[in-house]
Amino acid sequence: MAIAAASELDVFPRPRRVRRLPGVFSCRSGTHIIVDQRSDAALLATARQLRRLVRRIARFDWPIRRSTAKRDGPAVEIARLDRSLGEQCYALSIRPQRIVIRAGNPAGLGFALVTFGQLLGAGRRGLRAMEIVDGPDFPVRGAMLDISRDKVPTMRTLRRLVDMLAGWKMNQLQLYMEHTFAYHGHEVVWRGASPMSAWQVRSLDRYCRQRGVELVPNQNSFGHMERWLRHEKYRHLSEASGGWRTPWGNIRGASTTLNPLDPRSIRLLTDLYDQLLPHFTGRLFNVGCDETFELGQGRSREACRKRGAGRVYLDHLMRLRGALRRRGRRMMYWGDMMMSYPGLPARAPKDATLLLWGYESDHAFERDCRRAARRGLEFYVCPGTSSWCSFSGRTSIALANARAAARSGKRHGAAGLLITDWGDFGHRQHLPVSYAGFLHAAAVSWCAGSNRHMDVGQELSRRAFGDATGRMGRWWCEIGDVHHLSGVRLKNRSVFFAMMERGLGEIPDIDGLTVAGIARMERRIEVLAGEMRHMKAVGGEGRLVKQEMAATIAVLRHACRRGRTALAGRDGRYSTRQLRWLAADMRRIIQTHRRLWRGRNRAGGLSSSVSYYQSNLREYERVLRS
Repeated sequence: MAIAAASELDVFPRPRRVRRLPGVFSCRSGTHIIVDQRSDAALLATARQLRRLVRRIARFDWPIRRSTAKRDGPAVEIARLDRSLGEQCYALSIRPQRIVIRAGNPAGLGFALVTFGQLLGAGRRGLRAMEIVDGPDFPVRGAMLDISRDKVPTMRTLRRLVDMLAGWKMNQLQLYMEHTFAYHGHEVVWRGASPMSAWQVRSLDRYCRQRGVELVPNQNSFGHMERWLRHEKYRHLSEASGGWRTPWGNIRGASTTLNPLDPRSIRLLTDLYDQLLPHFTGRLFNVGCDETFELGQGRSREACRKRGAGRVYLDHLMRLRGALRRRGRRMMYWGDMMMSYPGLPARAPKDATLLLWGYESDHAFERDCRRAARRGLEFYVCPGTSSWCSFSGRTSIALANARAAARSGKRHGAAGLLITDWGDFGHRQHLPVSYAGFLHAAAVSWCAGSNRHMDVGQELSRRAFGDATGRMGRWWCEIGDVHHLSGVRLKNRSVFFAMMERGLGEIPDIDGLTVAGIARMERRIEVLAGEMRHMKAVGGEGRLVKQEMAATIAVLRHACRRGRTALAGRDGRYSTRQLRWLAADMRRIIQTHRRLWRGRNRAGGLSSSVSYYQSNLREYERVLRS
C-alpha cells in the first residue's frame, strides 16, 4: 500500500513509505509546537522554522512550548534526533490530536518541514492522519548551472532557483565558471561579462545554507579555458600554439587547454583558487578538467609521447588535488578523460570525487559506475537537462537520461546525482526549458521507486509554475519533444539547433532531414502555439514565462522555415521571398532575445549570445545581395 498511498499525496518528491490512518488533524489556532526542555539548537531552529511556515501558509501563530508534557488540545511535537532513522531521513506521524516529527539528523528535520509545508498548503485547515517514513536514495542531490556561456543570472534568478531546488529536497548547487568571477588582476578576462562578485557569492552561499543547500564552486582548471587563452596576457600558457585536431576530425585554431607542464599554469590556478574559495563555506571544489582534447598536440607533445597522455593528465590533476588539500578542500572533477585513458582509473585519487557524466538516454552509466565502484572511488552520476543546443529541450531524452543515471548510480553506490545544465553556443534557451530535467532528477535521486510513474508535466506545472491545471508544465514537456517528428536523430542537440547552426548550404547534409519531416514539426508547433496563446499567466513570473514560450515558438518556426528554404535551394538558388521573410523574422527574434534576456540575466554576455543570431541574419543579407 505504501507506494500507492504515496502517489495520492500532494507531496513532491513522493515519499518512500506512507500508511493511512483514520481521522484528521484540524489546523487551527491554539495548536502548540512542542520541543523537549533539553532540545538542542537544531530542534529549536526547526520549531521556529515551523512556526514561520504555518504563519505564511495557514495564517496561524502556533506558540512554541519547551515541554513534552501532555497538554489538552492539538500539538506538533518535534522529537529529539533519532539516529536509527538514518542520515537525512525523517518520520512524520499525523494523528487527530498530535503530530510528531522525528529525524535522523538536522537535514532530515529540514526535509520533514518541506513535506509538512506541502501537506499544509494542500490541506490548509485539515491534514489526513497518516504516517510517513522517508529518506533519499542518494546523499547528494544536486544541480549544476552553467554561468559561463554568456548567460550570468541575476541574484534574484539565482535565489528563485535555490528556493525551487530546496523545495524539491535537493541539497547541492554548483555554479560552473570559466571567466565569470571578478578575479582581481584578471579584469581583461571578465570585463563586460557581468561576473559574480565576492560579496554576491557570499550572499548566495548564505542564502543556500539557510535552505539546506551547499553552494559548490566549479572553476574549470585545464580544458575550456578559451576565455582566458584568447588574451595575449595568458596565451603563453596554452597547450597548442597553432591548429589542433578535435576528436571529430576538424581543425581548430583557438586554444582551449592549459599547458600542464608549465609551472605558471598552476600559479595562475592557485591564484584563482585563493581568490574564489574564501567566499564558499563548503569543503568541496570542482576543478572541471574535462575535454582536454588538445593535450599532446602542442607543448606537451614530447612528454605525452614518452610518458603517455593519460599520465600527463593525471599529474596535472594530482597537482590540483594537492593545492586544494592544502586549502582544506576536497577535489571534484569530470570523469570523461579519466575514464578514457587505459589503466588511468586504477591510479585515480581515492580522496577526490569523480563526476561521471553523459547526456543521452542510452549513455553507458552502468559501465562507468561499475568501473568506478570496483576501484573504490567516490563518484556522482551526472545526467543533463538536454536544454542546450536545442532551443526547446529534448524532454524524453533528458528524463530517460536521469532515470538511467539514478538506476546505475544507486546500484553501484554513487555518493550523489548531479543534474547538469549547460549553455553551449550562447545559452539561447530560456530557463524554463531546463525545469523538467531539474524536477525529474530531484524525484528519481530522492526515491526512484516511489517516483518512477510520476506525471512530469503535471508536477512541473504545480511545482515550478503554480499552475494547478497542469497545462503549462505539459506544454514545456511537449515542446521539448517536437524535434522527434523530424525523424532526425542527433547526439547532444536537436534538429532545430542543427538547422540554425549550419549554413544554408550545409543544412541538406543533415542525415534524415526531409521536407515531410519539417512539415510534421510545423504542424505540431502550430498546435502548441494555439494552446500557449490560450493559457493564463500564473505565478509570480507567469507573464515572463508566457513571453518565453512565445519566443521559443518563434525560434522553432524560424528554424523550420530556414530548413525548408535550404532544402528547396540545394543548387544554391534560394527563394528571394523566403530569404526576405527569414531576414525580417530574424530581426524580430534578435529584438525579443535582447528584451527577454534582462528578465532573468545580467547584461554581460548578451552581445555574445546575440552574435549567433546575427550570423544567421548576415547570411540572409549576403545571399540576398548576391
